[in-house]
Amino acid sequence: MSATSSPLHVPPSGDLRVSGNVTARVLEIAGPLLIGVRRFGDLRGYFMETFSERDLRAVGVPESFVQDNQSLSERVGTLRGMHFQLAPRAQAKLVRVLRGAILDVAVDIRPGSPGFGRHVACRLDAEGAEQLYVPTGFAHGFVTLEPGTEVAYKVSDYYAPELDRGLAWDDPDLALPWPVLPEGPILSEKDRRHPRLRDLPDAT
Repeated sequence: MSATSSPLHVPPSGDLRVSGNVTARVLEIAGPLLIGVRRFGDLRGYFMETFSERDLRAVGVPESFVQDNQSLSERVGTLRGMHFQLAPRAQAKLVRVLRGAILDVAVDIRPGSPGFGRHVACRLDAEGAEQLYVPTGFAHGFVTLEPGTEVAYKVSDYYAPELDRGLAWDDPDLALPWPVLPEGPILSEKDRRHPRLRDLPDAT
């Protein structure tokens, strides 16, 4: 897989939920949703409702979001992850791309979950305008597929550094579908040091 292409792991027969201008497609693991919003276009450009709490609740997103975060990654292959926050400050996320493209990945780390250790992975880009809803109990990360990629995401709780945790992006037991990057991913020092899933304490 090249750095400019990535899978969209959406079962063709996946449950599709609709409310207002929002659609939500169920992925392979219970919890995460691929969110779409209707775009209204004309000769001026387009308009869309990027966030509707009412419609998101109707399609299965129960959280209220309290903070917006945004990142800019200048280079292709910038990998941010895999991040999560422990209870009682666990964070659900709603992720979208403002410019460029990413492969967005979420790993189920809920002890006792039928999906424990499994992942969902979706290409998100500015053109498609889809969003990935990542519930609590998942480690989340992404890699950039285009230069100058900007990502915005909502979180359901505030950052709590004492409860901030991570999962190794390259855990061989997980076999996450990162694209082939000839020079390897661009990582922060913090993201290089996260433990494997089997070495994580109870993540709830």
